[in-house]
Amino acid sequence: MRLLHTADWHLGRLFHNLSLLDDQRHVLDQLIEIIDRENVDAVLIAGDIYDRSVPPSAAVTLLDEVLHALCEERKLPVIMISGNHDGAERLRFGARHLRQAGLHILSDLADYATPVTLTIKGIEVDVFGIPYADPEHVRSQFEVDTRDFDAAHRYLVERISEQRHPTRPCVLMSHCFVDGGSASDSERPLTLGGAESVAWEPMQGFDYVALGHLHGPQYRGGEHIRYSGSLLKYSFSEANQRKGVTLVDIDVSGVTQIEQIPLIPSREVRVLEGEIDTLIAQGRTDPHADDYLLVRLTDRHAILDPMGKLREVYPNVLHLEKPGMLDARGKQQLDRERQRFDALDMFSDFFNQTSGEAMSDEQASAMAELITQLQRDEAQQ
Repeated sequence: MRLLHTADWHLGRLFHNLSLLDDQRHVLDQLIEIIDRENVDAVLIAGDIYDRSVPPSAAVTLLDEVLHALCEERKLPVIMISGNHDGAERLRFGARHLRQAGLHILSDLADYATPVTLTIKGIEVDVFGIPYADPEHVRSQFEVDTRDFDAAHRYLVERISEQRHPTRPCVLMSHCFVDGGSASDSERPLTLGGAESVAWEPMQGFDYVALGHLHGPQYRGGEHIRYSGSLLKYSFSEANQRKGVTLVDIDVSGVTQIEQIPLIPSREVRVLEGEIDTLIAQGRTDPHADDYLLVRLTDRHAILDPMGKLREVYPNVLHLEKPGMLDARGKQQLDRERQRFDALDMFSDFFNQTSGEAMSDEQASAMAELITQLQRDEAQQ
């Protein structure tokens, strides 16, 4: 039996106020191609299907199209759990009826100990799903003393371990932050001011653990306790990650092979650094000029409308940083006295860029007198 593990689709996501829906559609088309090419038997989606609890209608439509292609056209079983971004109640609307079509939505914590049993090619595999749940939810639902995420998750995992079939391979799905995992800027913290990580040790005995929440592909405690990673790069801190999905082969003895398959986005997420003239010259011949970019300018002088100039060659510059304008000690704010000292130089740069020529000696002298008078007036006030 071959399973495809994916997670963190975040349908409807905005990236610096830019909709990523077309980019998500592009990689989801690839996901379906991988399913066809690799003869996948079932699909596991480990939470954060949507980016927010009330998703935009276009995101709902896209999910409906993908699930129709998998469940109706290809007759594949799909098992999904809700994540911390999803609205669990909305996500599971119609879940009891959709089981007949092969779509299993596990977002009700009360059903965490009831597995979905996949019977494919003469192999039976039990899949348990733990939707995202905070300690308060677990404590009130089951009347147990769980004060942090680890205690709540451990309680659920141990109850599942006690009830699992003695001979069938067993897969666990969970949306959580496993201790020691590598996080990125695009993941919403599960809690403020408290411990949100859970231990991997209680999950060690499962044949495979399909995790969601962390956006970088990685594993903890063993290769079978794994995050597939998100569909796309959702922050510039993920620029060096390789996104993809995970193929898992299982037979009656357990997992036989795990393979990460890359997804190729329509636009990459990159970080460029350098002086503006160098970057503009580079952009004129860059074959990937449409990528989503964070630009760090190293110029130490003021530049008029740097974003506009960069977007003439790189139309998708989404964020601009100017570390070159910081002083040599790397402060995060320009020193006020330094600004005053360089006011004439800064105005000279401005004059040159707007007029196309340098100030004359007479103009520079007049501006220097004006700046001196302004500084004197400010000091007196």
